[in-house]
Amino acid sequence: MKRVGISLGTNLGDRSANLKEAISRLRNLAESDHWLVSGVYETAPVDCAEGDPLFLNCVVEFESNLAPVTLLQKTQTIESDLGRPKERGINAPRTIDLDILYVGETTIETPTLTLPHPRMMERDFVMIPLKEIRADLVGGISGNQNVRKLDSQSLP
Repeated sequence: MKRVGISLGTNLGDRSANLKEAISRLRNLAESDHWLVSGVYETAPVDCAEGDPLFLNCVVEFESNLAPVTLLQKTQTIESDLGRPKERGINAPRTIDLDILYVGETTIETPTLTLPHPRMMERDFVMIPLKEIRADLVGGISGNQNVRKLDSQSLP
């Protein structure tokens, strides 16, 4: 089994409920008791239109034998089920965004999936929550002031 890291983000609707539902559905993909979930962070939109709503972000890790492409299909189904349209503008507001960060040591580059995620190291909204659960994977972080941990969030 391989450890799978997934970044979650939401900036439309009931953001907390969106995260909770996505996490619940991702938990169904786990094939062992290994389950890690970071705290929730409120973050400013990155590379989005001015005035877009703030995001809630977190990272989960679990173990799975799913092939990366199958995992991508399953995460895209979760996104669709939670109201994210297949056709959308680049970096448009979204009810849920699930990005596969890594699948074990797998490296892959296809038109639809690149692993490890090619921009994860540039994104504090990914790296700060990831550091909470897998400090061994995270080097230096810029400490972006646009990333604020929410104390009152509880996720499954």
